[in-house]
Amino acid sequence: MSGLNISIGFFFLVLGTCEVLRRLSKRLLAPGLLGCLAAELLRMLLEIGPWGGLGPDVVLTLFFLLFMVHTACANGAAANPTISLQEFLLFECGPVATVAKLLVQCVGAGMGWALTKLYWSWELTQLHLIQKLMASECSSSIRTSPHLGALVEAACSFFFHLVLLRVRRSPAVCRLPVLATTVTFLTYVATPATGAFFNPALATASTFLCTGSSLQEYIQVYWLGPLAGMLAALLLYQGNIPRFFQRNLLYGQRSKYRIPKARVTHAEDGEQRQKGKGEKSNPAPHA
Repeated sequence: MSGLNISIGFFFLVLGTCEVLRRLSKRLLAPGLLGCLAAELLRMLLEIGPWGGLGPDVVLTLFFLLFMVHTACANGAAANPTISLQEFLLFECGPVATVAKLLVQCVGAGMGWALTKLYWSWELTQLHLIQKLMASECSSSIRTSPHLGALVEAACSFFFHLVLLRVRRSPAVCRLPVLATTVTFLTYVATPATGAFFNPALATASTFLCTGSSLQEYIQVYWLGPLAGMLAALLLYQGNIPRFFQRNLLYGQRSKYRIPKARVTHAEDGEQRQKGKGEKSNPAPHA
C-alpha cells in the first residue's frame, strides 16, 4: 500500500510540475508553434513519467485515471506521432509544424524515460529496486513474431484512431471517458504480445535499447504497425486520405440538390392533361 501511495504522490507531483511549466510556457512563449511544441514536450513527459512498477490491475486503473486527467489538461497536445501525422493528412497542421512536433515528441519521450529511471534510482520502494535492475538489463517487449507484433500494433492503432476520429468533435465530458476506456482496453488485450504501445515515440524511448530484437524488428512493429493502422482508420472513416486524394475512394457522394418526386409527378400529369385537351380541341381535318 505504501508503494501505491508513493506512486500516486509521484503522479500528482509530475502532473503539477507539468501544469506549472505549461502555464509558464503560455506566458513566455509566443502563441502558435512554440507554445504548441511546449505542450507536446510536457505531455510526453507526463505520458511516460509516473509509472512505478505495480500490479497489472492497479496499473490499468491508474492508466485509465492518468489518461483522463492529463488529456483534460493537455491543451490539445497529441504526445503521439501518429496523431500528429493524422492531423497533417487532414490539412489540420502544416508540414513544418508537423515535423517539429515529431521531433519534440521524441525528445519529450526520452526526457520522460530518463525521469522515470531517476525516480526508480531513489529506491523508495522494493518495486523501484526491481524496476531499476530491469531497466539496466531490459528485454524486448516483442513476445511474438515481428509480423504478428506489427499486426497487433496496427490493430490497436486502427481502433484507437477510429474512435478518435469519431469523438474528436464531441464535448470533453463524452470524449475523454471513451478514449480512456478504449486505450485501457487495448492496453489490457495487447500487452502480452507487444506491450501495447501503439505510440512510436513512447516505444522508441522505452524499448528500442532493450536486447532481444533487432532495430529492423522494432521499426517494423512499433513504427510501421501504428502508422499502417492510422492510415487504415483514416481511409475507412473518411473514404480517402485528404492530403493525397481529393475524391472519395470508398463512399459515393450524394447530390446536394434533390428534385421532389411529387412535383415531377404533378408536372407530368399537367403535361398529359394539356396534351389531352390539345388533342380534343384540335380535331383532325376532314377530307
